Amino acid sequence: MASDRQNIDGAPTGAPQSAPCGEPIDISPKARSSVQDVGRATGTAEGRSPFRRLGAIGDSVMISHTLFSLPFVISAILLETDGRPPFWKLFWIVVAAFGARNAANALNRIIDKDIDSKNPRTAGRHLPSGRLKPRDLWLFTAFMLALLVLGAAMLNPLCVMLLPVAGVLLFGYSYTKRFTWLSHYWLGIACSAATMGAFLGISGTFQLRYFPLTAGVALWVAGFDILYALQDIEFDRKEHLYSIPARFGETGGRIFAALSHTGALLGFASIYYFWETPGLFTAIALALCFVLLVAEQLIAVQKTEHRIKLAAYTLNQILPIIYLFGVALDIYVR
Repeated sequence: MASDRQNIDGAPTGAPQSAPCGEPIDISPKARSSVQDVGRATGTAEGRSPFRRLGAIGDSVMISHTLFSLPFVISAILLETDGRPPFWKLFWIVVAAFGARNAANALNRIIDKDIDSKNPRTAGRHLPSGRLKPRDLWLFTAFMLALLVLGAAMLNPLCVMLLPVAGVLLFGYSYTKRFTWLSHYWLGIACSAATMGAFLGISGTFQLRYFPLTAGVALWVAGFDILYALQDIEFDRKEHLYSIPARFGETGGRIFAALSHTGALLGFASIYYFWETPGLFTAIALALCFVLLVAEQLIAVQKTEHRIKLAAYTLNQILPIIYLFGVALDIYVR
């Protein structure tokens, strides 16, 4: 998941766009027509090659941004199993998380196609430019949802029972920006569902200790998604789309993002209270996560697309990997 204005990949489209595209382009009617004509020509070429089309789909949904969610998923598994997860449970949890995240991003691209075509920052994306057709992403979405359902079915009855909840989270995000500035937090909850799903996939039951880390992931995603939305304040207001920066301004958006990331760090650190394994390596990882989140806020001060992408995406692909390494080292090196 994702992310994402993410994305998420989050990172989980108008107000809270889920992914950046290339450099901003002129979208006067003549220029937009030219871009779309070129895109259709490229899409036709890709249509002749299934591999090129798959590559374009992967680029469209930013499949590489699965890195946003999987390290926290694996961290949850290692914590709950004390580093000895049953192989097939680990496998099916990863399959389900991979399917859910990429289905969510594909749906976001489909649902927000018309909004993306109006935004100069996103008009070059695959659907607005004609390089992909909605049918391509619908088929991809169906396959990813099948992976999610299969993974849940192979885990336990609780995971199957919660599939409708997952569906609401996945489908609902792209519509929330049309009626509430809390859309960033919906995205965060949708992405953090992978972490909760990992816990439930292992135990098959809800436990209090699962919620603080899951909440930390949700607040982390929401925080960088708010920073990402700083780029679109004027566009969102013009199109009557909802985001925290559009509602409260740039300064308000930065305050919300900083508070969200403060809450995220507390959620990340909560594992010390609920599990015995976290130690020195986890502490070092948390310190590095703190440095990255502060750097993210500072880098995003200059509201250029390059800096926002660096802050919201690049740094946040590194953070969960650092967290996973800290947790894993404390479990296996002791």
